[in-house]
Amino acid sequence: MNIPILLQCPHQHFLKGLLRTPFRRYHFVFHPSPHLGSGIPCAQLLSSPGLHCAKWMLPSNGLPRKLCLHTTLEGHTEGLSDKEQRLVDKLYAGLIQGQRACLAEAITLVESTHSRKKELAQVLLQKVLAHHREQEKLNKGKPLAFRVGLSGPPGAGKSTFIEYFGKMLTERGHKLSVLAVDPSSCTSGGSLLGDKTRMTELSRDMNAYIRPSPTRGTLGGVTRTTNEAILLCEGGGYDIILVETVGVGQSEFAVADMVDMFILLLPPAGGDELQGIKRGIVEMADLVAITKSDGDLIVPARRIQAEYVSALKLLRRRSGVWKPKVIRISARSGEGITEMWDKMKEFREVMLVSGELAAKRQKQQKVWMWSLIQENVVEHFRTHPAVREQIPLLEERVLSGGLSPGLAADLLLKAFKSRH
Repeated sequence: MNIPILLQCPHQHFLKGLLRTPFRRYHFVFHPSPHLGSGIPCAQLLSSPGLHCAKWMLPSNGLPRKLCLHTTLEGHTEGLSDKEQRLVDKLYAGLIQGQRACLAEAITLVESTHSRKKELAQVLLQKVLAHHREQEKLNKGKPLAFRVGLSGPPGAGKSTFIEYFGKMLTERGHKLSVLAVDPSSCTSGGSLLGDKTRMTELSRDMNAYIRPSPTRGTLGGVTRTTNEAILLCEGGGYDIILVETVGVGQSEFAVADMVDMFILLLPPAGGDELQGIKRGIVEMADLVAITKSDGDLIVPARRIQAEYVSALKLLRRRSGVWKPKVIRISARSGEGITEMWDKMKEFREVMLVSGELAAKRQKQQKVWMWSLIQENVVEHFRTHPAVREQIPLLEERVLSGGLSPGLAADLLLKAFKSRH
């Protein structure tokens, strides 16, 4: 028998409270939804915006009974002060009206590592997601924005390409958001965030928004902040989201799990070309663009294009309906840029019609959830009382050579398990 219960408190706290009760035989059955925000253990979005449902089984007289829990979005906001509520309402109202200042402030809130600001960010994201779903319904269920990931080695001409490409898109009536993921220094923790300074024309365009974001040294940081920034940009009315990463490292794999299409930009004179790029990144690419294909570099650009056409034939295709293509472009002369946009539109249309785009976005939600879990589990482990006390002692013994790192890790894990 389904019994709806309207709660006046946040449902995650309610569920935690249930787990502390003497009844240990719960069987939770959650209905995942790709439209929900991160970090919220809630279930399927119902017809009313912000309404969720979770079902689990409770033993009663030896017979399992279904209990249905309905929680409203208002439950999330109960613990907010008047000042915090006004801030969230102001950011939400400004965001959906397309105010750039509110978008910038909202992304700053999402990027914050302060625990209270993280909670405010989740409240804001839930409101944006409810609005986002309503807009998608009006759009016949089609995605509102096209998410594109751009990567390539330093010096490939990414910033030059984005400026030319971005100006072309805004002139055609699109609203473009550029999220540049900038690697932070492992030594100082600082980040140059210099991409915006290179895109002088595009940064002055009122239909374009450029936001450099530091990685803070962790891939989880890239995933959380960039993924949520994408949602906020879409809520702000931007219909094309470019996510740029620097280099050819692990952050590209994180970004590929956030976007609809992944594009690899390669310079024409990079030495041993096929050895210079990781195979996994080439496999992820839906489109490979050889940049700077003008002047004296046309001949080497053609040679590299031929090499990558041959290489892609040997790699496993990620899509059943799209074959990765290799093209040559020049941001200086504009050659190939229009053709590249045509290929991108063709990719989106093919993926939409086949249903692969919707399936891909659903899978990305799952990847996003697990990356957040990994990030938060490590933090929870380090701050756990039983572990926190032993970390300095065991670290000292590892440094002195008296204990192997593997054994020290096992001892910390045992201490953590013994308290649960």
